[in-house]
Amino acid sequence: MRPSILFPLFAEIRTLAGVGPKLEKLIVKVAGAKLVDLIFDLPVGVVDRSYRPKLIAAEPGRIATLEVHVLDHAPPRVKSQPYRIRVSDGTAAMDLIYFRADAKYLSALLPPGSRRLISGKVESFKDRLQMPHPDYVVAPEDAASLPQHEAVYGLTEGLTPKTLSKAVRGALERVPPMPEWQDAAFLKQRRFAPFNEALSIAHAPAHEADLSPETPARQRLAYDELLANQLALLLIRARLRESGGRRVTGDGHLKARAIAALPFALTDGQLSALAEIETDMASDKRMLRLLQGDVGSGKTVVALLALLGAVEAGFQGALMAPTELLVRQHLASLTPYAEAAGVRLTALTGRERGPQRTETLAKLAAGEIDILIGTHALFSEDVAFRDLGLAVVDEQHRFGVHQRMQLQSKGKPADVLVMTATPIPRTLALTAYGDMDVSKITGRPPGRKPVETRVMSAARLDDLITHLRLALDRGNRAYWVCPLVEESEKIDLAAAQERAVMLKKALGVNVGLVHGQMKAAERDTAMAAFKNGETQLLVATTVIEVGVDVPEATIMVVEHAERFGLAQLHQLRGRVGRGTGKSSCMLVYHGALGQTAKARLATMRETDDGFVIAEQDLKLRGPGEVLGKRQSGMEEFRIADPSAHGELLAVAHDDARLILSRDPDLKSPRGENLRVLLYLFGRDEAVRYLRTG
Repeated sequence: MRPSILFPLFAEIRTLAGVGPKLEKLIVKVAGAKLVDLIFDLPVGVVDRSYRPKLIAAEPGRIATLEVHVLDHAPPRVKSQPYRIRVSDGTAAMDLIYFRADAKYLSALLPPGSRRLISGKVESFKDRLQMPHPDYVVAPEDAASLPQHEAVYGLTEGLTPKTLSKAVRGALERVPPMPEWQDAAFLKQRRFAPFNEALSIAHAPAHEADLSPETPARQRLAYDELLANQLALLLIRARLRESGGRRVTGDGHLKARAIAALPFALTDGQLSALAEIETDMASDKRMLRLLQGDVGSGKTVVALLALLGAVEAGFQGALMAPTELLVRQHLASLTPYAEAAGVRLTALTGRERGPQRTETLAKLAAGEIDILIGTHALFSEDVAFRDLGLAVVDEQHRFGVHQRMQLQSKGKPADVLVMTATPIPRTLALTAYGDMDVSKITGRPPGRKPVETRVMSAARLDDLITHLRLALDRGNRAYWVCPLVEESEKIDLAAAQERAVMLKKALGVNVGLVHGQMKAAERDTAMAAFKNGETQLLVATTVIEVGVDVPEATIMVVEHAERFGLAQLHQLRGRVGRGTGKSSCMLVYHGALGQTAKARLATMRETDDGFVIAEQDLKLRGPGEVLGKRQSGMEEFRIADPSAHGELLAVAHDDARLILSRDPDLKSPRGENLRVLLYLFGRDEAVRYLRTG
């Protein structure tokens, strides 16, 4: 149950005075549906109205607040002209300009002969000072109603600054006095104000510097959010581990057979990651481990060997991938080693129906399948293992905490290993995987050649196509990726189709096309045609499925590379360089490059270390974009910024561990207050894992 103190904040936005259905829709779009969303929607700018010059000294281009005498009105002769009102302060004159004005309203607002306080941007036009549509016009006796400094919030079309500011003020007025959930000594050491005071300060910036994530008020609020995040992850981890684990130790005979069948020797990075995983599996605590490895570092082989360890110990294993295509690929690549080891490997996706599915499920329940590879179809209620010992989840950013919980519910407590090919900066790994231990595979696998990366302007497209033609004539295969921008999917799709037609004409080869609006089966067919060489060039609008493995593909062209994030570019480049041939990646940009895009493309040229790239991506884009909801499903923060608050995040992680070691059920006075914090930041799920009574 949400604490009653928070009821006012979880009221709908429509409960605010003056917010009707139309306005509510616009505010929900920028902030969220509840008052709590508005209080955490912090200002993104500030208007300083403290500049109060005499008119003769007023600088054009600046916002000024002036006391003036209204001289006269000059209504327009024709509708298209502006309505002008002449004002003066005795040192100079100025025109107030109104377009599509209501004469009656303006006569009442600025009657000739009256004195008025006005505030807005001063401009110069044909050597005359003017102020188009002043932001404020008040009588001198109402000067107190004109703010000296004004917070600016992110807007959407149809929503005015004044309207949103009024709604935020209304929400702030409803914030009840909050209990203190932070440690008193910590607050004193950091000079952090209480929550309510910090919130008021954050919403009342006077200068640009007050918008910095480094201000004490914003740091205080960020720390609150980070602590809620870390507590939630650790509570979920404690719940997952509560049911206890089982010692899963094999004698190594199946692993030895699989290793003997490998065409290469395992790298030091693979061996050390495997050792960490096996140590966890051998303990009586449940394993919750994240395996991070760069594109092509050999994570899948490590996962297979861990799964074989579970089979040796008499258990079953599951490998879960985000798409049917990847399931089929894992099945194809792992079958030879499973056969060499003598274990029974099967796949299950949403596509299997009827008798075939029934038979697979019966075998699984009877223990006649040792390792099952599948998509999220493994979550289905009818999927029951005889005894699941290890669940491996591939490409974690598609599977959040909830899915980890769901997979756990498949019978007795299984160990969980999560693999991701997206190197994640340390700070973000803490926010997304605070509930997991982390293993990293570093270094490039033997025989894997570096990919030559070039950055080129779209003006040189003809040269690129000539280069491509020569490579395809030699039997190589290539990807050509067109960007996909959410707002204009149709336009982008048309551009990709056009590009595919153009390339087919220019190159005279079979060209495949993969895009987001295709059915999964169609996409699989197009990918299969590229994989087996029926098409030599594949044009794609969506990021080509992570993990797609076509060793014959040696060229990656990314068009509009300036629109992609570093992590995406790195993933795309990882699609080539998987075979014996020399590979290249062409990053094609259109138009002039901005500073961030330049830095991003330079990073791609200089390094192929995914971990270096991930840290740089975080610096350039901030976590919101690096872990944008669409590509990650990872934690999104309202106030905290892991790239700016990394040090606070580490403190919050340690603080959360200490709190739960002393008070695992949050029953102490501080614990009760921390429950309020968890609900305030929407971590209701974690509170449900606390034991009651």
